[in-house]
Amino acid sequence: MGGVAKGLLPAPDSGEPLILRLRRHAESLGLRCLLVGSAPAYAGLGLPMLADAPPGIGPLGGLRALLLAAAPAPVLALAGDLPYVSPALLRRLLTAPAAAYDVVAARRDHRWEPLCARYEATVLPALDAALQAGERSFQALLRRLRVRELELSAAEAAELTDWDCPEDVGAPPGRERTP
Repeated sequence: MGGVAKGLLPAPDSGEPLILRLRRHAESLGLRCLLVGSAPAYAGLGLPMLADAPPGIGPLGGLRALLLAAAPAPVLALAGDLPYVSPALLRRLLTAPAAAYDVVAARRDHRWEPLCARYEATVLPALDAALQAGERSFQALLRRLRVRELELSAAEAAELTDWDCPEDVGAPPGRERTP
């Protein structure tokens, strides 16, 4: 993204940094927000930051830190580059029945969406086992867990469009990427 942290890019609907848009939506649902990982670019935003646990292993270290900080409560894990996620979709994640499940997550193109998902504290033992086994993949972790699929409408699936490269910025939600 030309050296710019993706979460600092302006949201298409409000112009505010993406990360602050996500914070606003989450707080509108009564959630406390933490920025997970070492990200100096975000230091001036006033978001509490939480170091990965353990550091240096990628997103699973962030999930583990988040679960430890919130235990025994469940957590929502959200990527910082989701410019279209709505409070309504976040509410669905929060309120989806999770009895007998460790995770509630959407699936697109036969892959779980691990960074727009709700994780129960019951994830920790499987996460620790995965880390001990040297796994670093969310998809591999989710294969170890009981995951409830949050079925999405086409409009909700489009909300999960993220920005991974400069060409994505400003593109309509749900557009097909060219390989």
